[in-house]
Amino acid sequence: MTDQTVFSPELALLAQKDAPPVHGVVFDMDGLLLDSETLAMEALVDAGRDMGHDVPMAFCRRMIGVPADGCRKLVRDTYGADFPLERFFEQQEVRLRGYVDTGRLALKDGVLPLLDLLDRLGLPRAIATSSSRYRAEHHLRLVGLDTRFDAIITRDDVSRGKPNPEPYLKAARTIGVEPPYCLALEDSHSGAMAAHAAGIRVIVVPDLLEPTQDVRAKALAIVRDLHVVRTWLENHAPKTGG
Repeated sequence: MTDQTVFSPELALLAQKDAPPVHGVVFDMDGLLLDSETLAMEALVDAGRDMGHDVPMAFCRRMIGVPADGCRKLVRDTYGADFPLERFFEQQEVRLRGYVDTGRLALKDGVLPLLDLLDRLGLPRAIATSSSRYRAEHHLRLVGLDTRFDAIITRDDVSRGKPNPEPYLKAARTIGVEPPYCLALEDSHSGAMAAHAAGIRVIVVPDLLEPTQDVRAKALAIVRDLHVVRTWLENHAPKTGG
């Protein structure tokens, strides 16, 4: 990512100086809180290889941020109705679990300082993820984040996943904050579109994919890491969380 794609928090503040303060934060999980997208992509490639199929990394990256039904449709449309779809994703889970359980899962830079700031400000926070509840709870527990959020909304909790706004609307409702007073943090196109459609301001911290033009147009800011988000929030949240 070039410097031209990164807006400073000061510019974001100037552009949004009359916007409502932030009373709650909704986080994506994979690629935003957890450095897990690379592992998930590797698991897809290896699952295909285990089954005797060539599933290239470039194809796998098209599934980033896409809910499970969308991923299944993508694979079926690409590899045909005879492809062993369910076994493929089951093998991906086996591979990913092996990577995670052997210590390869890490936090993204700036996660803990940002959560500590939210604690000091007294701001509620939720996760809105396209992962299953089992995967979300397992991964968050392994990295010690399972007690740091007021709510976790997974693909099992909604009827329509990202880019539909339902996950973000449900997350905001669960923490009791109206969408205009929430801040969403995302790394993917579908997640950013979901937050925007929910009426929630979104800051994008790109992970494996560059932000698209529509994401650039609709995001409050595109920043390098969560340290920038923390700086922004220190200037744009009520100090008491009220």
